[in-house]
Amino acid sequence: MLPSIFGENLFDEMFDDAFDMLPAVGRRNPLYGKHAKNLMKTDVRETENSYEVDIDLPGFQKDEVQVELKNGYLTVSASKSLDRDEQDNKGRYIRQERYAGQCRRSFYVGESIKPEDVHAKYDSGILRLSMPKAEPKPLPRHNHIEIE
Repeated sequence: MLPSIFGENLFDEMFDDAFDMLPAVGRRNPLYGKHAKNLMKTDVRETENSYEVDIDLPGFQKDEVQVELKNGYLTVSASKSLDRDEQDNKGRYIRQERYAGQCRRSFYVGESIKPEDVHAKYDSGILRLSMPKAEPKPLPRHNHIEIE
C-alpha cells in the first residue's frame, strides 16, 4: 500500500464520494482539495502604531500573490497553475493532488488607508502586511445644560 499523505491514502476518494453529496460535508476547493479550509490562515496583531497581518500561503511563489486596496478593502489573492503538458519521464501519475486555481480573501481596513501606507513582504510561504492605525476621530463634544 502507498504511504499516507496528509492523513489520506490512495483509496480515500472512493469512500469520500458518498459524503460529497451531503450539503456542507464535502465542499472542496479545487486548488487544495479537502485541505482548502487550511488555506490562507491569518493572524492579525495590533501594535502601538500599526496592524500586522500574517497570511499563510504555502506552495505559492511571490509572483503568484497579489495585494490590492480598493474602496477600503484590502484583498489578497493567489493563483497557481500547473503545466499539464509536462511529462513525467519516470512513470505515470497514480494520484495527483496538486491543482491549478486561485484563492482570495478580503479585509475591510477603512477608507483612510492608502496603498502607499501598506507594506507587504512575502517570505517562506507567509505574506506579512503592515499598515498604520488610522488616527482616532474625536468624539463629538456634548455641551450639556443642566435642567432645574
